Amino acid sequence: MLFEAAKTFRSILSIALIACTFAYAMCSVDVVMVRGRVDHAPDNAMVRVQLVYARDVGADSGDVTVENGRFSIPIEFLTQSRRPVVNEFMEKCNRRPKTVIVTLVDSAQNHEYDRISLDFAKDFKMADSSTYYILRSELILDGSH
Repeated sequence: MLFEAAKTFRSILSIALIACTFAYAMCSVDVVMVRGRVDHAPDNAMVRVQLVYARDVGADSGDVTVENGRFSIPIEFLTQSRRPVVNEFMEKCNRRPKTVIVTLVDSAQNHEYDRISLDFAKDFKMADSSTYYILRSELILDGSH
């Protein structure tokens, strides 16, 4: 009977350790919110946003159509900067974009009208939530080119 109790306790302890390991090993998924307006918005206008990381590696991107001269697009990114060393311990969760490239294009002809390169550290700030980044000032794209 004592052996059964020890075996049950060991099983419960193993499950608790595994659960704690997974709870602390996961890095967050943060969001870069890009909002702005388009002056002289062409028909079929679309805004593309690309997050560029260290060593000019671009991995996360998205696009949205311009409606009534305005656009808003959230781009998610994983903050995990390196693989866990041992059993998902010592995971680094400090990956952030270096640059955010915003491009105004014609979705039908893929013609580029305007392109702005934003410095993530200087042009974005953390919103109320600890995983949400917004622009420090309004972004204006020009569709007249």
